[in-house]
Amino acid sequence: MADLKAIKKRIGSVQNTRQITRAMKLVAAAKLRRAQDAIVASRPYAYRIFSILLGLFKQEGISHPLLVERPEKRVRLIVLAGDRGLCGSFNANIFKEAQKFLKAKKQENVEVVLDVIGKRAYDFFKKRHPIATHHEGLLAKVTYPRVSEIANELLEAFKKEELDAIYIIYNEFKSAISQTITTERLIPISDEVPEGVAGIWATSEMDGMTNYIFEPGKEAILEEIVPRHFRMQLFRCVLESVASEHGARMSAMENATKNASEMIGSLTLEYNKARQEKITRELMEIVGGVEAMK
Repeated sequence: MADLKAIKKRIGSVQNTRQITRAMKLVAAAKLRRAQDAIVASRPYAYRIFSILLGLFKQEGISHPLLVERPEKRVRLIVLAGDRGLCGSFNANIFKEAQKFLKAKKQENVEVVLDVIGKRAYDFFKKRHPIATHHEGLLAKVTYPRVSEIANELLEAFKKEELDAIYIIYNEFKSAISQTITTERLIPISDEVPEGVAGIWATSEMDGMTNYIFEPGKEAILEEIVPRHFRMQLFRCVLESVASEHGARMSAMENATKNASEMIGSLTLEYNKARQEKITRELMEIVGGVEAMK
């Protein structure tokens, strides 16, 4: 027979766990709302600046050092994960995709150095692959100036030809229960147009236009818009990842709370059965004792 005291103690432990997971779900939901507002506000500008750049590509005589494609010998991979766990497979999927990327580049004899954002990414890769920079504390409070500093350092390395390309792997936010692992080449700009940009480009008033009037000039415009594009896309990716992490944690904690409730139900049933067995046995012993006295 199961120990009633042990079962009751276990029920109390699971109930405490359920309270914790329920509270974490509420906190994640509140953070998700703010993060979702931030990403929804940033996407239109990020996608529009990308679509403008695509329009400029159609023009003759357009060139810029940050747009030059050269054979990849040394590339930088930005891995965007989270600072904490308890968010399902959010971090694990990022690490799996990053390792797949590293393996593919190794087969092509391309040297890959990592920039990691998120403590979990640093802990995972610090003994597995060379890390150039760990941008510690960025996810605690994401700001455009901080992301711009990171972007400017990477752009300078690309201009000096220390890097031949810059890639990023992150979770693109779709909804609270859906995030998509995405690998993008940020510099030079990839021919693969993101879904959001494709939608704007298809309906853009610039589509199909071939004659632009540049003021003050092509060089000055590109010198401003290309670095701005890179900084904005990196900022958008960070916001996407933050929103995705909160969404993944909220879903994970909701599932944990549901599982805890189911476990409490099964343990309560087990406790009641054991208690009934104990009562029945005691009654049988009393009846037996009475019969023996006759």
